[in-house]
Amino acid sequence: MIETRNLTKKFSKLVAVDHISFNVKRGEIFGLLGPNGAGKTTTIRMLSTLTRPTEGTATVGDYDIVKDDNEVRKLIGLVSEKIIMYDRLTAKENLWFFGRLYDISKEVLNKRIDELLELVQLGNWKDIQVGTFSSGMRQRMNVIRALLNMPEVLLLDEPTLGLDPQSSVEVREFIKKINRENKTTIILTTHMMVEADMLCDRIGIIDHGKIAALDTPTNLKKLVSGADTTILELEIANLTTNMVSLIQSLKCVSSVSQDNSTHIKVHASGDDAFDTIIDAIRAEKGKIASVKNLEPTLEDVFLHITGHEVRDKADQKIPMRRHRRFMPVRRRVR
Repeated sequence: MIETRNLTKKFSKLVAVDHISFNVKRGEIFGLLGPNGAGKTTTIRMLSTLTRPTEGTATVGDYDIVKDDNEVRKLIGLVSEKIIMYDRLTAKENLWFFGRLYDISKEVLNKRIDELLELVQLGNWKDIQVGTFSSGMRQRMNVIRALLNMPEVLLLDEPTLGLDPQSSVEVREFIKKINRENKTTIILTTHMMVEADMLCDRIGIIDHGKIAALDTPTNLKKLVSGADTTILELEIANLTTNMVSLIQSLKCVSSVSQDNSTHIKVHASGDDAFDTIIDAIRAEKGKIASVKNLEPTLEDVFLHITGHEVRDKADQKIPMRRHRRFMPVRRRVR
């Protein structure tokens, strides 16, 4: 349904997306997983025809995103990070406004609005101003706004960003429902490991604008789950900086991350890794309160592939003023 070949976007000297190539199968939920500034949003903007690529090509439903941009727009629905709703309008009025922009007939639009509101369990709220809605309700409205034209492809850019846990669960369940019932092809960007693991059939790990790995969540985890791989979570009551440095210096240890003053997570390899780490801690008089041998997570995969954790990446999003469409207008002062 979607194919990119060496897709690239440069802003002056900054390479936001660096020659990425991937495909998305029809009816699939495909995830782009990476930190802020990795190039996820810029990729979505190119696929949705909002930003033209500097190099490379991409097709959506066999239509080129540059040459056939109008045809691409007929196939897609876009849910950006920012919720696009008018607070003083009711739920139905908001959807009516956006639906008429698609030139959908009044009869069809009325029926579709009722169906979509029922789909997200907001039918009883259709005549209520959106400004009174909770964050989860507003995000569900934001998603169905993108479904008004019955798109074959839904592009979701950080759909649960800033939502509370309950609202995040509601939106994730709705995404699965859309995919399951409508067979909608979905591209989802996220920096949340749990979200990618729960929703995506395949995941492309993106870092510094490049695809570092691409496979199913299960196969990605196998990259760090070899027979000699050990992932330990330890609680050490008297944990010190010197103790962490000592563990890091062990030949069998590849990385150590510290969650708080007593908890560390250790990645190691080798048949004797467990015993070596425990012996080193005891030699330093470390008081081990608990130790868990963990199964690898997508965060472990990301760390294994890129060498840093997702949260270590600074926010390097392209400011809106750098996009040509958002260049400020200079007015002459009289």
